[in-house]
Amino acid sequence: MAALSSASKRLGRLLPSSSVLFVCDIQEVFRGKSYQLPTVIHGTNTMVSAAKILNLPVVVTTQYGSRLGNTVSEISKNLEDVKDVKVFDKMKFSMLVPEVEHHLATNMPQRKSVLLCGIETHVCVLQTCLDLLDKGFDVHVVSDAVSSSSSYNRSMALERMRQSGAFITSVESAIFQLTNDASTPEFKSISKLIKEHLKVENGFDTATARI
Repeated sequence: MAALSSASKRLGRLLPSSSVLFVCDIQEVFRGKSYQLPTVIHGTNTMVSAAKILNLPVVVTTQYGSRLGNTVSEISKNLEDVKDVKVFDKMKFSMLVPEVEHHLATNMPQRKSVLLCGIETHVCVLQTCLDLLDKGFDVHVVSDAVSSSSSYNRSMALERMRQSGAFITSVESAIFQLTNDASTPEFKSISKLIKEHLKVENGFDTATARI
């Protein structure tokens, strides 16, 4: 079992029992200011829906919520029936503030793989990723659920996180990796979720939107 756990960590495998979903600062103030934000919201919502099906806990942050607003309504509504969700407001750019660290250590010490969605890729997402890596977590950046003020900043930050040891994945790939087996009871719901997800155009799926 120890060997399997070690191999999983090296390879970046995703298991529902050891994973947690992070949603970083997807707030109302960023509407119209972040590159392909509708795609980010859609991708993050699909990840939240997958978390419900696969029983993943969700950690959500807002940056200076009293001034910059709450999490966008589309995601907030979807979070309402998540079994295990915790929302934190912060001033630090990284999500890994002391309150979040305490929450992870106290309530889910076995969960060492973080699926990371949100904005902005080159600021809060990047700094969250680096802090998590520094603490020994595996970080899986969901590339079609993160963005920045520009395509360039997004691409640069994804490469920067890759250089530091993060795994760059996609909504569809991450969810199927978590599901792992078409014979599981959850697969029918997951398959339906992915089909619905793919009905919406991916704004990053263009020649200029490089990862």
